[in-house]
Amino acid sequence: MKIGRRSFHLFNKLFMVPMFRLGLGAFVGNNITGYIMIIKSIGRKTSKMHYTPVNYAIYKGDVYCLAGWGKLSDWYRNLAAVHEAEVIMPGGTIFGKVEEVSDPETRRVIMRKILKNTGFAGFMDNLNPFKTTDDKLLKKTSGMNLLRIQPEGVGNGAYDPGGLAWIWNAVCILLIILIIVLIVR
Repeated sequence: MKIGRRSFHLFNKLFMVPMFRLGLGAFVGNNITGYIMIIKSIGRKTSKMHYTPVNYAIYKGDVYCLAGWGKLSDWYRNLAAVHEAEVIMPGGTIFGKVEEVSDPETRRVIMRKILKNTGFAGFMDNLNPFKTTDDKLLKKTSGMNLLRIQPEGVGNGAYDPGGLAWIWNAVCILLIILIIVLIVR
C-alpha cells in the first residue's frame, strides 16, 4: 500500500498538479483516465498550500469527491480542520464549504457517480461501478470518506494571479518569435 501511495504522490506532484496549474487540466480528464480536479487545501500543521488531485462528480450544484485512503489522507485531515477549500476543475476554479456526507442514500448515488468518473481505476478491487449492486458498492466503499463541496464563489484559476498558465503562454510566444526570426533570415 505504501508503494501505491508513493507512486500516486509522485505522479500527482510531477504531472497532474502542474497540468492543472498550467491551465491544461481539461486535456487530462476523459472516460478512460478519469475526471480529475485539484483540491487546494491549507495544511493544518504548516499553513502551507497543498494541491491534491482527486476524482469527482457534480450533482445538484455541489461537487463531491472521495478520500480513497480514508482518514489516512493528509488532504482529508486538512479539509476536516478548515472545512473550506478552493477546487481547480477543468472548467474553472471554485471556492466552497466542505462537509462530510454520511447519509446512505446520498452515498449510494454519489459514490457510484464518482466511481464511474474514475475511468479504469473505478474497476479496482473487483468493483464495476456500472454493474455492481448497491449493497456491494456501499460495502466496498464503506472505508472511503465522501465529501461535499458547496460552491460559494470563484477561486483563483490557472490564468489568475498565482496561476501558472503564463509559463506555457510565454513559451509559445517565444517559439513563435523564434520561428519568425528563422524564417526571415
